[in-house]
Amino acid sequence: MNEYFKSIILERTEASSVIGKELIQELWSGYGKIMRVSLENARVKSVVVKHVQVPDDNNHPRGWNTDIGHQRKLKSYQVETTWYKYYSKQSTARLPYCIAVESQNNEVLMVLEDLDVAGYPLRKRFVSWEEISSCLAWLAKFHASYLGKAPAGLWDIGTYWHLDTRPQELMSLEDQQLRAAAPFIDNKLNSCEYKTFVHGDAKLANFCFSEDGQVAGVDFQYVGGGCGMKDLAYFIGSCLSERECERLESQILDTYFEYLQNVLEERNEALEMEWRSMYRVAWADFHRFIKGWSPGHWKINDYSERVTAEVINNL
Repeated sequence: MNEYFKSIILERTEASSVIGKELIQELWSGYGKIMRVSLENARVKSVVVKHVQVPDDNNHPRGWNTDIGHQRKLKSYQVETTWYKYYSKQSTARLPYCIAVESQNNEVLMVLEDLDVAGYPLRKRFVSWEEISSCLAWLAKFHASYLGKAPAGLWDIGTYWHLDTRPQELMSLEDQQLRAAAPFIDNKLNSCEYKTFVHGDAKLANFCFSEDGQVAGVDFQYVGGGCGMKDLAYFIGSCLSERECERLESQILDTYFEYLQNVLEERNEALEMEWRSMYRVAWADFHRFIKGWSPGHWKINDYSERVTAEVINNL
């Protein structure tokens, strides 16, 4: 980390010095690091720093080393800085407080509240229904916070798998029927009357848990406009088996919409009716991406195939 960025951290936290750095994770394809920075004589014990550095060579783990992918990643970090500067404080769903956002040359620094210190130290690979329910409550609060708002400076259409940003994956898709249907699935989702901001990468790994099962969300590179069902379908696919996705589908939708209606200023039955009908459409939309991106992926299963076939038949 250069001296300018270090000075920003010290200034904004009123710390006398940095006394330690711990790598949390490398950013996808070598675009930087997320670190925990320990501070001395500061207002906070530590902060989480997302330090984006544009790599000299793209090194995508699945071989998608293209200018399209590079430009998508660059925009994703621009979106995330815009999100933290102008939108994050509007969320009633818990997320890290933004302490500072700075750019210099081809580097970006985001200094964020350390959610571990704030009481959300747990990461889950497997979750109980109660923990899933907490995540559904988070999504409902998040979607309610931005209902009807325009995503200026964010992705016009959120999610990292949005069709317009994934032309190569579409061309690699061997399922000809799904490839032909992809624009119609995309259009159906994008022509919803009720739109909000979607998180865009609401997988289980992007939720931090407290000891009592409450959650906070992180990673807002792909936040943008759209139907909230994109987040819901993607989240469920990230943490449940094929059998459980199918068995619990009605319970998942009922629980999410109970939370959503409770946090809206007034009940909106038209929104619920429209979004319920979009859940499987959103599922098919992600299935289109994953089949083109990684044909052997574990998320490609009989349930997803049946859901997608039903959606195509109903177009």
